[in-house]
Amino acid sequence: MIKIFSTAEKNTLKELSNIEPGAWVHLLDPTEEELISVRDTLGIEDEFIRAALDEEEAVRIDVEEEQVLVLVDIPVVRPEQTSFSYATIPLGIIIAPDNIITVCLEETAILEDFWNKAVRGFDTCKKTRFLLQILYKTSSKYLQYLRQIDKAQTQVENALHKSMRNRELIQMLKLEKSLVYFSTSLKGNEAVLEKMLKFNIIKKYPDDMDLLEDVIIENKQAIEMGNIYRDILSGTMDAFASVISNNLNIVMKFLTSVTIVLSIPTLIASLWGMNVPVPFETHPQGFWIILVAIIGASVAAFWFLWRKKMF
Repeated sequence: MIKIFSTAEKNTLKELSNIEPGAWVHLLDPTEEELISVRDTLGIEDEFIRAALDEEEAVRIDVEEEQVLVLVDIPVVRPEQTSFSYATIPLGIIIAPDNIITVCLEETAILEDFWNKAVRGFDTCKKTRFLLQILYKTSSKYLQYLRQIDKAQTQVENALHKSMRNRELIQMLKLEKSLVYFSTSLKGNEAVLEKMLKFNIIKKYPDDMDLLEDVIIENKQAIEMGNIYRDILSGTMDAFASVISNNLNIVMKFLTSVTIVLSIPTLIASLWGMNVPVPFETHPQGFWIILVAIIGASVAAFWFLWRKKMF
């Protein structure tokens, strides 16, 4: 799908049907025909326009003649049957001489905020500033999702206190997996931002430099938060693994003690139930004597195990 927006007329965002100079062209999971059409119309490098279509593509910044490709990882939320998970996907931002092009495989709230007019000072003609605004929005979205992961972790942890079910543990593992994805992607994005700051890859104005520094600070904060939450989650997982193992040991110890106590009556009854002469065979109170012996031996075994804190 192709979406075209422009603020060239009276600085008001409008959706266009054709590509014009100063327009923003957004490709959402494009078909081959759409890719070729935009590539040929704007003269974009084929490698640049297809880079974001590979989920395994490494983040980077490339320059080819008058075109600049900035490939970063952005966070996405994917609903599942009973919960949700977080992941990252590539977002390609191409700065051409007259246009800016974005390419992504999935819908993302980061770009939706722009065409929904939720971002101030948004101008499709100011390509460098628009690029930095997308990167700043990306870092802010990472921070937002990290806070959501922290809240989800607290909820799952409270549920685990009440029941040690596999479902809660699997949710914890998914959250930990999401944090690993976020941490890896944020570090890759940091390398791209540092490269933009150190080298004159794209034309920047004083206000743009301030915005770039804000983006770097926001990204570093997201990295720190991700590391903290991952350490907390990892420690929580280890603690609950120990608790579950300890609970299993307690159950096994209790069952072993019960088995020992119950084996005593079984053993005595088996000995006196054999078809051979046994003590008290002809005694008129033999049954009651054996019964008292069984009860006494069982009580003694129970008392001994209780003293050893086996119950």
